[in-house]
Amino acid sequence: MFILNPASGIPIYKQLQDQIRRMVSSGRLKPGTNLPSIRELAVKHTINPNTVSKVYSQLESEGYLERHRGKPMTVAAQPTSLRRTTPSADQLQPHLDGLVLAGRELDLHLDELVKVLRKQWEHTNDRNVRRRTRFG
Repeated sequence: MFILNPASGIPIYKQLQDQIRRMVSSGRLKPGTNLPSIRELAVKHTINPNTVSKVYSQLESEGYLERHRGKPMTVAAQPTSLRRTTPSADQLQPHLDGLVLAGRELDLHLDELVKVLRKQWEHTNDRNVRRRTRFG
């Protein structure tokens, strides 16, 4: 399951696109894994089906996904060019920028920001993350 937050300030299509990229890059979505249909994902998250279609098409053109006529979209067998060309931590940069900016705007010290991040990390344990990434 994807976690989409309409109030985050990040467009829904970008949230979905980035989550799929990260999950494929990290190996959470293995090659051949079926993705939810466009309609299923749109209904579940109350988003426009065209948004999901746009994301799937973009990721297909980048080589992350494969389209099979009459069958679900699947994670592509990863060509060498997509295998962790950048470290996973680099994909966090846009999120870190926002977190640091918010921390500075709230006049938090670095130690306080790290404490909040650590608390959230522990709250969102591995089991919860694994459960959210399943599609069935």
